[in-house]
Amino acid sequence: MTELEKMLSGKIYDPSDAILNEKRIRAHSLCRKYNCLDETDEEQRNGILGELFPNFGEGTFLLGPIQFDYGEFTSFGTNCFANFNLTVLDCCPVNIGNDVFFGPNCSLVTPIHPLLAEERKIRFKEDGTAYDLEYAAPITIEDGCWLASNVTVCGGVTIGKGSVIGAGSVVTRDIPPNVFAAGNPCRVIREITEEDSIMKKQHLF
Repeated sequence: MTELEKMLSGKIYDPSDAILNEKRIRAHSLCRKYNCLDETDEEQRNGILGELFPNFGEGTFLLGPIQFDYGEFTSFGTNCFANFNLTVLDCCPVNIGNDVFFGPNCSLVTPIHPLLAEERKIRFKEDGTAYDLEYAAPITIEDGCWLASNVTVCGGVTIGKGSVIGAGSVVTRDIPPNVFAAGNPCRVIREITEEDSIMKKQHLF
């Protein structure tokens, strides 16, 4: 089993592996190029997104700056939007549905490091290459979710269809569909109902 296969299947892997390192460098370079382009450079930006993501839905827009560890292990559905500073550490698959919104400074982080300090220390191979022990767990964000600003989603989490995650939340466990959840750790506050319709906010019209 290759280190890439181990990583994607959630097993302990060696992140210093040459193939993984090459893929990260490529993705980081593409992100850097994207971030240096003006929003009006649509053709060039779209070309970079095509290189970075194998599955990138029509109508999806990443404002930038963005940062992805691999890119190729993240998929976006249609008509998604990400505000400034979306960070995705996609050491395991990150699946984002249709019509998903991200506020500024959101992070999706699949890697998981050991809790024991001794196991977390940097190790060295015979040739002097540094590495650590880690594994990862996938993240799924279903259709119609909105993650407000400064939300962090940890590995192994699924956020159900239509749910809203409040600003500053740290999501460490699954969130069911159609709820408002917030906090650190994030927890369900209440169900979203028709009473939440923007059309009922007459004072805003």
